[in-house]
Amino acid sequence: MPDRRLYDTCFFAEYFYSADQQLVRKLKEELRLVNERMVSSLTIHEIHRVVLKKEGKEVAALRSSIIRRDFHVIDVDYMIAVKSAELRSKHQMPMADSIIAATAQIQGCPLFSDDAHFKNIENLKMVWR
Repeated sequence: MPDRRLYDTCFFAEYFYSADQQLVRKLKEELRLVNERMVSSLTIHEIHRVVLKKEGKEVAALRSSIIRRDFHVIDVDYMIAVKSAELRSKHQMPMADSIIAATAQIQGCPLFSDDAHFKNIENLKMVWR
């Protein structure tokens, strides 16, 4: 059983919106098996924005509060900000993705994502399905 994982926005997008019920079952099983589930505060920002567009303010607030309840939310601190800037500069990636990658590295845990921005980052272990 994996001890800790940081979950990216694409995990939640698939979890909430995938039409593939087999995939959704796999994602639910993934959550069940992990002891400490973490999420960057930037991931909450991104998924809240997606849900706002698709389903409105009430559903977005509900989903964000569920994530906050069920995941340890990691805020951006000094170390994450500096590491993120270094990753963003080196890999020419969006700020949110660099913050999420830096968070996983500093937490010393795998990142659950299939986002291509993360694939070439050294010392970043990724897990997907």
